Amino acid sequence: MNKVLITAENVRRGYTIGKKRIEVLKGVDLNIEEGEKVFLCGPSGAGKTTLMYTLAGLEEPDDGTVLIEGQNLYAMAKKSQSILRNSRMAYIFQNYYLLPEFTAVENVLIPALIGGKQDKNAALAALKRVGLEHRSDHLPAELSGGEQQRVAIARALVNKPEIIFADEPTGNLDSKNGAEVMRLLLELSNEDGSTLVVVTHDESLSRFGDRKLIVKDGMIAAQE
Repeated sequence: MNKVLITAENVRRGYTIGKKRIEVLKGVDLNIEEGEKVFLCGPSGAGKTTLMYTLAGLEEPDDGTVLIEGQNLYAMAKKSQSILRNSRMAYIFQNYYLLPEFTAVENVLIPALIGGKQDKNAALAALKRVGLEHRSDHLPAELSGGEQQRVAIARALVNKPEIIFADEPTGNLDSKNGAEVMRLLLELSNEDGSTLVVVTHDESLSRFGDRKLIVKDGMIAAQE
């Protein structure tokens, strides 16, 4: 059994819209082990993305605790949180979030630059891992959707993170490209031994992972 890397204890999160209070997470408890590939599935509005963002240090819970290797994530100073996120975590999103005026290799360099490094060779190596070294000097507008998501994966991997959070990473791709991107992401995270947490509405993709958690009405309703 691998050690537990991420823990959620009675995590609650809600939003106030006008005079209405919407409770999104209603006391979630879970453990994710080091190196595990976990898929968060369930209907739209169930709380999947909110749960992932809370585990990833992007949205503080209203109540409950998130632990990263036993450390209380939201009890840390903001600077310590930022350092942890940039050094140990990486994020992949549905919309890629590539800077349009930067080339592929420059986009991949961004996390390293934030960490005070400027290693173009590492960025080129990351692009090579996703099969895009020959497109390193192309702008995002010159790349297909699948290629842009590969650049986003290379950007996520360049700092060799321990944890990768992916929010609907295939949501803007057709089924063929989506399956290929997911296969590549799993393959690379397995090579690195990183932990992967994926939010997806496409439950068929969860066959690639170790465990599928069904999120429903703000709770973990089932796991497979």
